Amino acid sequence: MINIIGLGPGAADALTLGSLRLLKNSDDIMLRTAKHPTIDFINDEGINYLTYDYAYDKFKSFDEVYDFIAKDLVEKHKEKGDLVYAVPGHPLVAEKSVELLIHLAEEENIEVNIVPAVSFIDAVLESLKLDPVKGLKLIDAFDMANQIPDKRVGTVITQVYNKFIASEVKIKLLDFYEDETEIFFVRAAGIKGEESIRKIKLYELDWQEDIDYLTSLYIPEAPDNKKDFYEFVDIIDTLRAPGGCPWDREQSHDSLKKALIEESYEVIEAIEEMDDNKLVEELGDLLLQVVFHASIGKEEGYFNINDVVEGISKKMIYRHPHVFGDTQVSGSKEVLKNWDELKRKEQGLKTTTDELNHVAKSLPALIRAEKVQKKASKVGFDWDKAEDALNKIFEEAEELKDVYKLQNKAKILDEMGDLLFAAVNTCRFLNIDPEEALNSTTNKFIKRFSYVEKCAMSMGKTLNDMSLKDMDFYWDEAKKYEKNEK
Repeated sequence: MINIIGLGPGAADALTLGSLRLLKNSDDIMLRTAKHPTIDFINDEGINYLTYDYAYDKFKSFDEVYDFIAKDLVEKHKEKGDLVYAVPGHPLVAEKSVELLIHLAEEENIEVNIVPAVSFIDAVLESLKLDPVKGLKLIDAFDMANQIPDKRVGTVITQVYNKFIASEVKIKLLDFYEDETEIFFVRAAGIKGEESIRKIKLYELDWQEDIDYLTSLYIPEAPDNKKDFYEFVDIIDTLRAPGGCPWDREQSHDSLKKALIEESYEVIEAIEEMDDNKLVEELGDLLLQVVFHASIGKEEGYFNINDVVEGISKKMIYRHPHVFGDTQVSGSKEVLKNWDELKRKEQGLKTTTDELNHVAKSLPALIRAEKVQKKASKVGFDWDKAEDALNKIFEEAEELKDVYKLQNKAKILDEMGDLLFAAVNTCRFLNIDPEEALNSTTNKFIKRFSYVEKCAMSMGKTLNDMSLKDMDFYWDEAKKYEKNEK
């Protein structure tokens, strides 16, 4: 049998009778570490033991250390029989080596006896006078990257061994809490003469000089701290609920369509302006639309925000087999190729025509045209070179001139569409975004127009007072200024 005991949080008085009995009556005792306040008492009692402290210098990571310890204990049991493995605190609280040992012992059909002990959690709760029934989240500082702090309940963070780990913990917490948030720095909880508990600001965490292996943190619940995603969902649900906002309650999926498009374009504008503050605001407005639609879906009983998150999460995992699976890729081109193949399979698209029809008809016309052309190009239906696409513009322009003379609106519409389609094709060959190109020209038009109007105003006139010839003169002048600027 392998007996696994806990040495408690550090005070000798916290050793349980069961643990002490095994320590005094066992010949083979292994400690994970002798760096623990209780060891002084064990030494005074004349108890002999060996430790795994050497393993910390032997391996590069704690995971490797704990894996080695678990395997070595199993081998020692096979050689010697019954033994005792002692760890700080409680064996089942924040003890990776014990977790691995239990798993290996089950595989080897070795009996394991866990002896109850006082954990550091007990010591922290006692020192801070906390009742865990009110809600408590436990986080291992070594696993901080995989955790999501929850400000709705008190949080204890263990094993804040040094300033480096404290810094990583702080950086993670600042994503969820304000930097001025008051937290409790807890060192050597329950050890008389050594215990230190004090309030500090979150941003001061890694400034503390006495951070060591006995350090833990306690973050009280802070419902008024930084708003998180779930609170935002609650805000929208409240606006939609009886007694909420009359306007919000009147909205439907259909009535919000235009707002969704507008907010998307405002995000793009913020990106183009390279304005991070504006981008944060506009992304928030766009997120509002997503959560709003999810709230409506929940009310109607069809779906909620969790379904939205679940759906897109599954899609991202499915379409990235080179990240979440065993697929190997040589670069981004192969990633896109696999993405298209998975998308075709996922959406049941069997032919290229199916793909063309699947391009959303609600997209802006230039974007839709470009997407359709790219999909047709993948099967070889395309011009050989940019000159061919450019010549098609001239051809379509001539055809437009011919139908224009006939004053037939339907034919003009048709030929104008052909001309624009050809222009998009040429943009694609030249690796130019047609939307960006047209927007650039529109901005240029506004800039020149503004110059013409300012010239008119400087003469005490309005544009209505000027002839077209005068306006053309200043327009050309604006063009000259642009060339000089370049």
